[in-house]
Amino acid sequence: MRKNLISVFALLTGTLFLFLGNGLHGLLLPMRGAFEGYATTMLGLLGTSWATGFVLGCLMAPTIVKRIGHVRAFSGFAALIAIIALLTGMLVDPFWWIALRAVTGFSIAGTSMIIESWLNERATNESRGLIFSLYIAITLIGTVGGQMTVALGDVTTPLLFMLAGILYCLAMLPTTLSTAASPQPLKQVKLDIPALYRTSPIACVGIMLIGIANGAFGTLGAVFGANAGLSSGTIAVMMSSAIFAGAVMQLPAGRVSDRVDRRLVLAVLAAVAAAAGLSLFVFQPASVAVLLTLTAVYGATANALYPIAVSHANDFASPEDFVKVSGGLLLLYGIGTIIGPTLGGPIMSAVGPYALFMVTCWAHILITAYAIIRSRRRAAKPADMRDAYTTINPGTLTTPESLQLSPRAQPQAADEQQEERTE
Repeated sequence: MRKNLISVFALLTGTLFLFLGNGLHGLLLPMRGAFEGYATTMLGLLGTSWATGFVLGCLMAPTIVKRIGHVRAFSGFAALIAIIALLTGMLVDPFWWIALRAVTGFSIAGTSMIIESWLNERATNESRGLIFSLYIAITLIGTVGGQMTVALGDVTTPLLFMLAGILYCLAMLPTTLSTAASPQPLKQVKLDIPALYRTSPIACVGIMLIGIANGAFGTLGAVFGANAGLSSGTIAVMMSSAIFAGAVMQLPAGRVSDRVDRRLVLAVLAAVAAAAGLSLFVFQPASVAVLLTLTAVYGATANALYPIAVSHANDFASPEDFVKVSGGLLLLYGIGTIIGPTLGGPIMSAVGPYALFMVTCWAHILITAYAIIRSRRRAAKPADMRDAYTTINPGTLTTPESLQLSPRAQPQAADEQQEERTE
């Protein structure tokens, strides 16, 4: 038991460094691009490229890992990420950045899935919930910590790019130096949209729209801040507070959704996110305090939508289909994050930086409307028959492999183990 805990601690340490680097590099690129005067459309394509690479990584990384092994694959992916972090500091060119960002997204998906498979191998039924919670907390802390690091340096110099490269290299050490045996092959998840829609129409449509809104804000929030005249430190606080507020909101919103129709909870949260976005677009507050407050309200509600939509889908799915349903929804979210910055960039170029929140506002209005429509077409599951809400990472902080860690996946894992024993 003690040996397992030590190996889990090493893996979680590597995860922390990986997401510190990811948070830093992900915010640094659009901020530097805005300083260089790159078009907002081009900066939006950074997010499109990263999300495309991430989705492809979720689909293709299991084959690569199966062919060359977990340790070699992890080392290769981590080395690529570190090299690209350094190259983007040397090749300050939007076309190079867009191309390299796709490779980063692909490699982040691969490294995350390998870490998650190792954690899943070490988890027992008794420790799975604790390990899953620690993993979620560390990925969020790493992302927020990496973003806040931007405030400590000058985005116009190579220093922060070098720091991102160092963090990625540090992420490599705990896993590559581990003597633990390689886990089982990574699970491959297939996207079956008709089956997902039959299971939960609002989850299927809603998660695509959530991906569009979150993808636009996640990529272009820093560009908005730079074009609105905010300092580097204020931009870092704005982006980090949105993530942190969303993490804090998950638990109370989830507990309410265990008792009230989840579609109505989705409608209310999306309506508040739409109101916050509309207020930012219409009033364009000059006060930094007001702006940060509104973006925190936006982040709290917008980032709480994804896990509630997943929970609603699983209310109508068999317990053994949790990983299949959640993995398919994750890929739909990834497609949404590809669309979001692709739409948001040109709209911001044409209308102005605050138009970012017009894009998110429309996405959340559509979620609200469709959730209300669906609540009138199918009765909600009785509260005592619902799958208990569990916090999960929103969107592209999650890979299909991390779903295996969730306590909700235990029935499926037990069935697979039983099948292996009987073969």
